[in-house]
Amino acid sequence: MTQTSQASSVSPQAELFAHGADIGVRGIGPTREAAFEQAAVALTMAVTDPAEIAPKETVEVACEAPDDGFLLVDWLNALIYEMSARHLVFSRFAVSIAGQRLEGRAWGEPIDRLRHRPATEPKGATYTELRAAARADGTWIAQCVVDV
Repeated sequence: MTQTSQASSVSPQAELFAHGADIGVRGIGPTREAAFEQAAVALTMAVTDPAEIAPKETVEVACEAPDDGFLLVDWLNALIYEMSARHLVFSRFAVSIAGQRLEGRAWGEPIDRLRHRPATEPKGATYTELRAAARADGTWIAQCVVDV
């Protein structure tokens, strides 16, 4: 993990941004791992309110890519696959990155259409608006557009 000489005081955050018919997901955090975790929270926010999801089941994901941008897309696409294949929604994430290998965990539960009221179904993370890098202040940003 790369560390800067100054510790960032930015709290991790997840947010969505508009992008035509699709939706952008953005994670911001004091570390690369925190930004990737928050990008995953933003992915969930595109579907439903993460606060309404109980962390009943754990899914483990591993991926490897040549750079941080591709790693972010692979991470989000792995989560989208798990959501679709297992009919789950996730509320909490933990990421560990060594070099360009990510090992992550996602906690969630089976989707309940009445309780979770999904707004959309993500089809795939794209390279549009892709950014996964440390900013000048040392905080990390991890973002891309998700096809919905």
